[in-house]
Parts: sequence; C-alpha cells; structure tokens
Amino acid sequence: MTVTVDSIVEDTRKKMKQSIETLRKELATVRTGRANPSVLDTVLVEYYGSTMPINQLAGVSVPEPSCLLIQPFDKNSVKAIETAILKSNLGLNPTNDGVVIRLPIPALTEDRRKELSKVVSRMGEDIKTAVRNVRRDGNETIKKMEKDKSAGLSEDAARKALDQIQKLTDDSIKEAEDIVKHKEAEIMKV
Repeated sequence: MTVTVDSIVEDTRKKMKQSIETLRKELATVRTGRANPSVLDTVLVEYYGSTMPINQLAGVSVPEPSCLLIQPFDKNSVKAIETAILKSNLGLNPTNDGVVIRLPIPALTEDRRKELSKVVSRMGEDIKTAVRNVRRDGNETIKKMEKDKSAGLSEDAARKALDQIQKLTDDSIKEAEDIVKHKEAEIMKV
C-alpha cells in the first residue's frame, strides 16, 4: 500500500479526533455539583478474583440531582462495590441497605471547585499538546515525502497538505478549549 498525502492528512485528522474524544471521556469523570454516573467510570471493583468496572456489576441511575443509586446485579457484590468506591479517592461516602447502594453527591466547596477547574484546565492542555504532537508527526511525514523525489510530491502539494494539517490542528485546539470552558463553567456553577 502506498502512502499518499491524502491518507496522511486523513490519518492525522483521525488521531486528532481521538484526542478530543479522550478529553471528553476524561472530563466526564470529573465530578461537578450534580450527580453523574460517569464519575464512577474509573472505579474498579475487585470481585471473585477479577477487577471490573462498576457498570459491569451494577446498574447506576440518578434518582435525584444529588444522589446516585447503584443496583448490583448480584447482591453478593454490594460490599465489594462499596469498598471500591471508598478506596477510589472520589471523596464520596456510599451507604448500602444490603440491596442497593446510595451515593450522595455533596455540594462542592468554592476551594474544591477552583481545584477541579485547574485539573480540567490541565487535562485540556495535555490534549492540546497531544494534538500538536500529531501535527508534528504528520508534518514530518509530508516533509520526508517531499524530500524523497521518488514519492513525486511537489512543493505546492506539500505546502497544501501542511496547510490542511495546520487547519485541522487549529480546529482541534479550538474544540478542546471550548470543551474545557464548558466543563469549567459547569464546575463553577453553584
């Protein structure tokens, strides 16, 4: 299979899109003032010798804005789920009645909101760095093709491809910034 300029640009676009999706997934796990089942996505439960995410062991619902309800598929897993939540550093205290686990989501303090906002901002910067690294890789590949006369890539075609990659980079960074701003606003909203 021969590598074409279009395939390089398309590959770069896909990698940048994956970086943005990674940012969305990471930000979904950051706790805001509202209950959101995705805060439990990073919690792994030790159950019968294997480690599983909570959503494979239980149904998670939001019966009210400040509480999550976790209904284990197997009642024997209640204690293991509760222990995993306590060990997860989420700062949440589950209560169980032997059948379901209630997870009250306390309101965030002003200091905690500012701290979470900084964490979100750092996540955004990390993704922007990843996007720039993808740009660098794409640009290097295009420049190598241009130098390699057997590839038959003209200066104009190379310049056009580099411009396309830069536009993809600018768009991806803008999208990341917008996502981070939205999340920060959500965190700071009382």
